[in-house]
Amino acid sequence: MSVAQDSTAPLAGSKRKSIAWHWYNNPKRELWLAWYTTVVFYNIFGIVFFGVTRTQPPPKAWWDLVRIGEWFDDNRLGLLAGFGVIFFMGPIVTAATALITYSMRRMSVSPAYAYTYLLLYSLAAVPGMLLTCITLVVGAMRPDRDPKLIGVLYDIGFLSFSGTMGIFLIGSLIWAVAILLDKNNVLPKWFGYFNVCNALTEVVVATCCIYKDGPFAWNGAIAFYINMVVFAVYTGVFITYLKLMIEREDPKTDYIPNRAQ
Repeated sequence: MSVAQDSTAPLAGSKRKSIAWHWYNNPKRELWLAWYTTVVFYNIFGIVFFGVTRTQPPPKAWWDLVRIGEWFDDNRLGLLAGFGVIFFMGPIVTAATALITYSMRRMSVSPAYAYTYLLLYSLAAVPGMLLTCITLVVGAMRPDRDPKLIGVLYDIGFLSFSGTMGIFLIGSLIWAVAILLDKNNVLPKWFGYFNVCNALTEVVVATCCIYKDGPFAWNGAIAFYINMVVFAVYTGVFITYLKLMIEREDPKTDYIPNRAQ
C-alpha cells in the first residue's frame, strides 16, 4: 500500500532538484537568500579591502605627498580591479540591512526602530564605503595628477571610511535598545549589550580626524586594530544569530511569534 507523499517536503533526487524545490516552495527562501547574500558580501568585502586593494589595514596617515604617490603607484591595479568589484557587488550589502530590519519587525517593540535603522543604513554605505572606493579609484586612474590633489583624495578616502563611524554607532544603539526591550526573545539579551560594546568602539574612531599618528590615528592600535577585532567578532556573531532566527521561523505564525497583544 503506497503512502501519500507530503507535498510540503522536497522530493528525493539530485541536489539540483532539491535546490529547485526549495526555490519554488520553501516559505523562507527570501530570508535564506538574504542570509547567504550577506555571507557572500562580507567575504568579498574582506578579500577586496584586505587582499586585493590593500587598503586595510590602512596605510599611514602621516605620509608626505611623495610617499602617498608611491602608495598609489604600488597598488594601482589592485585599487582599480578590487573597487571595480565593489561597485558591481556593493549593493548586495542591503541584504544584511534587510535581515536586521526584519529581526526588529519580529520584536515586540515599535516598528519605528526597524524603519529608523533601515533609513539610516540605507544612507550609511555612501560615506562609509562607496566614497572611499570612488576617491581612491580616482587617485589611481590618473597617476599624473598634481601630487596635492592625490594627497586630498588619499585623505578623503581614508577619513570617510574611518571618520564616519558615527552612523554605525547610532545603528548599533538602535538595534541594542530594540533587543533589550523586546519581549519575544528574537535575539538574546547579551547580544544587545554586545551591540553597545560595538558602538563604543565606533566612538574612538572619530579621533582619526584629529590625530595623524599614534593609537588614535586612522591606522592606530585603538582607532583601527581594536575596533576591527571587535567588529569582526561582532559581524560573525550577528550573522550566526540571524541564521538561528531564520531556522526558528514558523511561517504559520505570520513570522512574528509571541507578538504582544
